[in-house]
Amino acid sequence: MTATSTATDPFHLAWFLNQGFGVGDWRGTWRGTQADDWANGDSYVEFARSLERACFDYLIIEDSGFVADNWAGSSELYLRAGLTVPKHDPAVLATVIAKGTSRLGIVPTLTTTEWPPYLLARYVSTLDHVAAGRAGWNVVTGSSDLAAQNHGKPGQPPHDERYDMADEFVELVCQLWDSWEPGSVVRDSVAGTYTDPTKVHPINFEGTYYRCRGPLNTARSPQGKPVLVQAGGSARGRAFAAKHADCVIASAGTVDEMRGYRADIHREMVASGRKPGECKVLYLTTPFIGETETEAIDRKRRYFQAIHDDPAPTLAFTGFTTNIDFAQYDLDTPIGDLAEQLKTNGHQSSLDKMLRGKQHMTLRDIAAEPRGFHPTGTPEQVADQMAEMMHAIGGDGFLFYLPQATLFNRRTVAEITDGLVPELQRRGLVRTAYAYDHFRDNLLDF
Repeated sequence: MTATSTATDPFHLAWFLNQGFGVGDWRGTWRGTQADDWANGDSYVEFARSLERACFDYLIIEDSGFVADNWAGSSELYLRAGLTVPKHDPAVLATVIAKGTSRLGIVPTLTTTEWPPYLLARYVSTLDHVAAGRAGWNVVTGSSDLAAQNHGKPGQPPHDERYDMADEFVELVCQLWDSWEPGSVVRDSVAGTYTDPTKVHPINFEGTYYRCRGPLNTARSPQGKPVLVQAGGSARGRAFAAKHADCVIASAGTVDEMRGYRADIHREMVASGRKPGECKVLYLTTPFIGETETEAIDRKRRYFQAIHDDPAPTLAFTGFTTNIDFAQYDLDTPIGDLAEQLKTNGHQSSLDKMLRGKQHMTLRDIAAEPRGFHPTGTPEQVADQMAEMMHAIGGDGFLFYLPQATLFNRRTVAEITDGLVPELQRRGLVRTAYAYDHFRDNLLDF
């Protein structure tokens, strides 16, 4: 792809905190005070305000409820390196950020296999009130048996059944949100009526996996239905995302992959009786930005070379998502010799993307391979590459993904919010102001 600016419609920007309410880059050159002040949420509020200043649509906060032991059968590497642990509850951070911002969408990750439906519906509705109509929910099914065991279960249900359960879970949650009709709260002090009792209803939900009487005991939220975000990678995951999501996260690296993914989601949406315009598809991107092209290229080279020299943390993180302990294999053995042994009930799409077409590559090479979309250069050059990519795909935007343990710090955030975004705004490619008060309205604005 050449670095020439191409006219295109405006697109959306969001940010994915891929290790959630965690430590971040606590050892790097630009670490600042991250090791000390992450846990009270203050640095994340500061970060969220930077996103809001740059008019991002939303911030999504990943989560996991376990201490991994997927490297050499031990938790040692994860604990020693601050890799995926410690990690605090995103529900709390989302509430703190809600009170520290005024326009940014806030999307905590809440797991259908770990939260009870009523409790989740009540929390997200409450968050939408606290955030004045800016709440979302990243809908995920659990994938780790360790997390399931922390909740008193022997392990996770099979992959596709988890989505069957999630379909029912989301249906129940949406019915609970609708158990208070629009206009149910009247606040009529003269008549002595705060809530119109004819507009609040039990739902008496009876499903295969869940039962619930309802109604919620929270008032109808400002958005009515908070924004649903989902990352559908597998075939079953894509069908689920197309049925329920207002925004889908896609991991793809080429124009053909991105365009094909978006077309597939749109086909699935039509099959579910939805219009494609009702859901935005955002693509993960990790830019490398420098004051010169040479500097940016060198930063990218050094980043991936460091992974090649020491692939353990990267493979341990992959093991965290796929439930595979890659330390048991020779890292310099071609993956084709190991493919039959690499099976998972965890994130199947992550494993498939890792292995597809890589039979002659080693685990070490795969760990250090620049997968995904990595625009590289000055802010102007990166803006060129993003514009050209989005023009070729047809929409809808990008979700910044900076590995927290190595790339997430105040410097890299500023390079994007105060360097790249102003260049995108100058070209009319992203918004310069929020048009609406509510998250959903801004997401569907263009």
